[in-house]
Amino acid sequence: MKRRDFINWVGLSTIASSLPVAIAACASKKVSRDWQTVGTVTDLDKDGQLLVQKSPTFNVLVVGTSVSENLIAVDPTCTHSGCTVTWDGKGNKFACRCHGAEYNTNGQVRRGPAREPLKTYSAKIENNSVLVKQN
Repeated sequence: MKRRDFINWVGLSTIASSLPVAIAACASKKVSRDWQTVGTVTDLDKDGQLLVQKSPTFNVLVVGTSVSENLIAVDPTCTHSGCTVTWDGKGNKFACRCHGAEYNTNGQVRRGPAREPLKTYSAKIENNSVLVKQN
């Protein structure tokens, strides 16, 4: 076997063996549609909100308390600039400190520069856990 043929064979073998890893890395994440625990009632009641970022599946900001009839849950990533929105209980809104965008409790844009709404989630309390499910 010639040296050039050998080098080509080794290079081709390396690429072929790396292909499954490359495909897996490029494939979109499978997102679970089931209820997922994001924290405890104690965590939620402490500040009236629970922020979970850098989760393997999604980021979420849950607003409410253990005695709330309805919990509010949104993706806290501002749709304008990618900053993290915060909950303003006095104004009953989510606000982005980067450029002043505001969203209502349903995630809809209340004031620009954002144009797209925040993603919303279903949220509930079971036992001592706060659970969230993608809509």
